[in-house]
Amino acid sequence: MEQKVQVNAAVVAQSKLDPVTFEVLRSIFEYASDRMSTVLQRASFSPILADMVDFSNAIYDYDCQLLSQAANCPIHLAAMKFSAEAIIARYGLSNIHEGDVLCVNDPYQGGTHINDMTFMSPIYVDGDLLGFAVSRGHWLDLGGGAAGGQAFAGTHIAGEGLRLPPVKVYERGVMREDIVEILLCNTRTPHFVKGDLQAHVGCLRAGTLEMQRAAAKYGTVTLKVAMKQLQEYTERIVRKSISDIPDGVYAGEDYADTDGFSAQPIHIRVKLIVSGSDITVDFSGSDKTVKGAINSPYANTASAALYSLQFFLAPHAPQNQGMFNPIKIEIPEDSWLNAKWPAPTIGCTTLTSAKITSAIWQALAKAIPERVTGSTSADCNWFVSSVVAPDGTTDVFSDLPAGGWGASPYSDGMNVTEDPLGNCMNMPAETAEILFPIAYEAFELRQDSGGPGRFRGGLGAIFKVRYLAEGALSMETARTLEGSPGVAGGQHSDVQRQSKIYADGRHEVIGGRDPQGVWHNPLLCAHPFGFGDTFMFESTGGGGYGHAWERAAEAVLEDVLDEYVSLKAARERYGVVIDPQTLVIDTAATATLRAHLAAGLPG
Repeated sequence: MEQKVQVNAAVVAQSKLDPVTFEVLRSIFEYASDRMSTVLQRASFSPILADMVDFSNAIYDYDCQLLSQAANCPIHLAAMKFSAEAIIARYGLSNIHEGDVLCVNDPYQGGTHINDMTFMSPIYVDGDLLGFAVSRGHWLDLGGGAAGGQAFAGTHIAGEGLRLPPVKVYERGVMREDIVEILLCNTRTPHFVKGDLQAHVGCLRAGTLEMQRAAAKYGTVTLKVAMKQLQEYTERIVRKSISDIPDGVYAGEDYADTDGFSAQPIHIRVKLIVSGSDITVDFSGSDKTVKGAINSPYANTASAALYSLQFFLAPHAPQNQGMFNPIKIEIPEDSWLNAKWPAPTIGCTTLTSAKITSAIWQALAKAIPERVTGSTSADCNWFVSSVVAPDGTTDVFSDLPAGGWGASPYSDGMNVTEDPLGNCMNMPAETAEILFPIAYEAFELRQDSGGPGRFRGGLGAIFKVRYLAEGALSMETARTLEGSPGVAGGQHSDVQRQSKIYADGRHEVIGGRDPQGVWHNPLLCAHPFGFGDTFMFESTGGGGYGHAWERAAEAVLEDVLDEYVSLKAARERYGVVIDPQTLVIDTAATATLRAHLAAGLPG
C-alpha cells in the first residue's frame, strides 16, 4: 500500500488538470464534507449535536492535509488535523485498515477540551489510500467533577472527564464493545452516547462513499492530482492577500477575567509579523500556565489563530490546507496557550480561543484598519447544568447564550450571533422544554449592550431559564470586568453578568459585578438551583467602530426608537440630545455636546 501511494505521488507531482475537471472535483470534495454534516445532524441523539450543531466534518488527503471542510465550527476545523496526525503517529498507516474508526479526545494529543471527540476513518479505493474522513463533535458529558466536565474548581485534567488517547472504536467495520462500554460508564448521559457514536460513524461512511464514487468515475490518480492542485490554488490566493498587508510587526492584546483562582486577569499578547506573503503569529509575552481550567493546548491555540486570520485574508477561497501554509505559529512552551499535562483545559475552546481572536483582530486593526471589525462578545458563554426530575431521573442540558458582533467600517455589528469560534446554534426552547424539566422565560435583546461608535456594535441578549427541578449549573464566561473592545476610536461594549433569581423573587448576582460593585468569579462550578429558581445571563455586545460622536444623529434616534439605545445612553455615549416627550433631536444641544465629547471634555 505504501509503495502504491509513493508511486501515485510521483505521478501527481507531474500532472495538471483542465479547469473544468478541476472545478468539478473541487465541488465533489466540498460536497463530501457537507454530506457528512447532514448525516451527523440528522442521525445524532443529543440536542447539542442535533439542534445546536456543535460539530465539524472534513476530508483530508492521503498526506493528512486538509482537503475540504463543511461550514461548521472554526475552532474544531483548524484543530482536527492535529488529532488526525496523533492517530496516525500512534498506529502507523500500515495498522489503519478499511472499516476502522479511530477516536481521540486527549487535549495533549491534538485535542482541545475533553468534550470534543474526534473520529477518523481511512478512505481506501482498491487497497489504495485516498484520504481520511474526520468528524469532531462536542459530546454533552464525559464525566468529570461537574456536568459537562466544567469542573472549574479543579486544577487537574483528571477532574474534567474521560481522556482517551488514540483508540480504535471500530476495527475493520466491527464495533469494539469494550471501548463503547467504557464510554457508557463514564458519562452522565449514556442515553445519548451510543446514538451519537453511531451518528459519527454514519457521517464518516457518508464522506467515504462520496469520495469512492468520485474515484470510480475519475480514477484515484486524477483525484490525487486535484487534491494537490486545489491546495496550491488556495495557497496562492492567501499569499496574495497577505502580500496586500504592509510588512511590519503589529501587536494586540486581550485577557480572560480570571482562571477561577487568580485575582488578576490572564493575558494574551500577540505579535503578527508580516513579511511578504508570510505571517508569523508570535504569542511570546503571554502569561504562563495557570492553575485554573482555561489553559489552551497547542492545537486549540493554533486553530484559533488560523481561523481568526482567515476572516480577513481569503474567506472566499476554497477551504483547505493551502489557507494555513503561509502562517507560522510560535507559542512559548510554558505558556497558558500551550498547555501540557496535567493542566486543565475545559474552557480552552469556549473562552480562551475567543480572546485569542480578539487579540489578533486588535493587532490587525493596526495593519488594515479599513477592513477590521471591533471585537465580538468574544465568548461562547457555554453553560451546562445537571437536573434531577421529580421522578428521580437525572439528565444534563446545555446552551450557548450568544452576544453581539463588532461593528465594521461600513455597518453596525450583528445582534445576538454566536462567536466566530463556534458557528453554532442556541438550544431551541421547544426542544429544551420537551427534553428537560426547565422553562425558557426570556431570550431578548439587551438595550445599550453594543459598543458605541460611528458604527455601533451588535447587541447582546438577556437570557432566562427557570428550573422545574433541582439542578447544579456550571458556566464559563468572561467580559465581566469590561466589555469587548472597539477599534478606530470605537468604544467597549457593556459587561456581562450572571444572576440567580430565587423562586421568592430575590435577585442575586453570582458572576460579575453586583449593584454594590463587588465582583464575583464568573467561572461557575455546580452552582445549586432549586425548583422555581431562575438563571439569568446578560451577554455583552460587540465593540464599536469609529468615534461615537461621528455617528449620524438620525441613526442614534433610530436606535432609540428601536429600543437598542436608551435616551440616557444616546446623550452620554453619543452626544445626541433627544426630547423624551416628542422624541425629536435637539440639534443645538447635540452640536454643543458632541463638540465637548470630541474635545475630551465632560458632557
